[in-house]
Amino acid sequence: MLKKLSTIAEINANFAWDIPPRFNIAAAVCDRWAVPEPARLAILDVDQNNKAKAYTYGELRQKADALAHGLQALSLGRGPIGVLLPQRFETAVAHIAIFKLGAISLPLFTLFGPEALAHRLEDSSTQALITDARGAAMIAALRPGLSTLKHVITVDQAVPNTAVDAVTGQNTGKNIGEYNGTITLASLCAGQDTPSATADTQADDPALLIYTSGTTGKPKGALHAHRVLLGHLPGVEMSHDFLPQPDDRIWTPADWAWIGGLLDVLMPALYHGVPVVARRFDKFTGEAALDLLRDQNIKNAFLPPTALKLMRQVPKAEDWGLQLRSVASGGEALGAELLEWGQRVLGTTINEFYGQTECNMIVSSCAALSPPEPGAMGYAVPGHDVAVIDPETGVVRPDGQEGEIAIRAPNPVMFLEYWNKPDATAAKFVEGPTGPDGQRCRWLKTGDRGLRLPSGRFKFIGRDDDVISSAGYRIGPAEIEDCLMRHDAVHMAGVVGQPDQLRGEIVAAYIVLAPGYNPSNDLAADIAQHVKTRLAAYEYPRVIRFIDQMPMTTTGKIIRTALRQMAPE
Repeated sequence: MLKKLSTIAEINANFAWDIPPRFNIAAAVCDRWAVPEPARLAILDVDQNNKAKAYTYGELRQKADALAHGLQALSLGRGPIGVLLPQRFETAVAHIAIFKLGAISLPLFTLFGPEALAHRLEDSSTQALITDARGAAMIAALRPGLSTLKHVITVDQAVPNTAVDAVTGQNTGKNIGEYNGTITLASLCAGQDTPSATADTQADDPALLIYTSGTTGKPKGALHAHRVLLGHLPGVEMSHDFLPQPDDRIWTPADWAWIGGLLDVLMPALYHGVPVVARRFDKFTGEAALDLLRDQNIKNAFLPPTALKLMRQVPKAEDWGLQLRSVASGGEALGAELLEWGQRVLGTTINEFYGQTECNMIVSSCAALSPPEPGAMGYAVPGHDVAVIDPETGVVRPDGQEGEIAIRAPNPVMFLEYWNKPDATAAKFVEGPTGPDGQRCRWLKTGDRGLRLPSGRFKFIGRDDDVISSAGYRIGPAEIEDCLMRHDAVHMAGVVGQPDQLRGEIVAAYIVLAPGYNPSNDLAADIAQHVKTRLAAYEYPRVIRFIDQMPMTTTGKIIRTALRQMAPE
């Protein structure tokens, strides 16, 4: 844990990593609390009717042990096991059970469309998937095209009778029983009442596979080791003003399928014995979020910028009378107005942090140390050597000079590799000159441009690539362009981010129509819906512009800079 000292310099001077050779996330977030304090509150699961059910660490361990036994009986080995669930108690159980086996957990977002799900399941060679009845019905329609998926386990009481088409939502008429291996969690775990021994894994053994969008090709799987949890802790503690404190209780609207929900909130909180509120809204509203924060006595929250902006739109939000101890936010810069609103309505200063799926929580502000600096996202978190470098040479640039934000390797929060993509992994790093410690520097490049201020804080300038940052999601244009090209009316498609006051950026698609089609609002809506139902709701283009000719290089690459420069309609 970070020592609560007066300055960031003092904290850095007193910080040292303690990464044991052998470490397992399940043992750290579940077993070590469940044995001495089985009645300690772990998760407060709030349903759609706002009724809360409390689960203890003892119950968490008992359910995870039973599922681990059930999964072990399927002889899956240590490869990826998918988890397609929203925020709920069983989601935590599933991840912890997988970690107990020494297998790899593959978080999957419930709003993914069929193409997004199929790519991740097939690319990772996943053999088993833990989901709910809705997910099982949707996956059933995809099963014929999934070569490795053998088992689908639903946490609900019954297996749905018929498969559901993932695009239309209509029943296919096919009995789900036609797909071998679709079973309920209850039947899988029946009779599994003995404790499960947690695998004696090394800290560097693979534990988690999270797919992240890029500018070229389909999403890549970022493979993390068990040590990634320990690597997250300083950043989580700093962004929450030295978590844990007495009476802390944490929640985030960010889905636990993303690194921001899973490793910025759920797992670190369980590690520290801080109760986690599980609540995923079917439709997020500022009023509902304010109600939840008040009614469940939440003291800590990770609120992405879009969530904060929606909450700020609520009239007289200060009437909720909130007094949170800490609020963290990341994904885009927060302005002075939003910070002032947070202080007035939430009762605390919002701490900005920075990171990415491959190497997360490496920069953060901390109001308990010093007030925020306008335009800066925070200091390098203790334990992380962060610099602004020349991306070609790895030379560190002086304060005030723009370059690429990078993190020195090795680092416990840093990913192991991109799944089955050694060339992409190698391209993520650059070798630099010898550092002050006499060792040659190897830097992980973030692809983001920034600079280091004289205060020692870092300022984010912009993306060095074409990844779109919308409402906290990182969206790669290539996957959307590929989906757009499958629409009969689309001859060519280029996708860029367009500035948006609420979401930071929105997806904008520039379309050259195929012969026989004419621009219209109805056609634009149909094209947008084509993407929305096949990828994910947050990925569909909210702006569609029809153009006569796509700007391209001589080698056939889309000039996205030219698309961004086109005047909006």
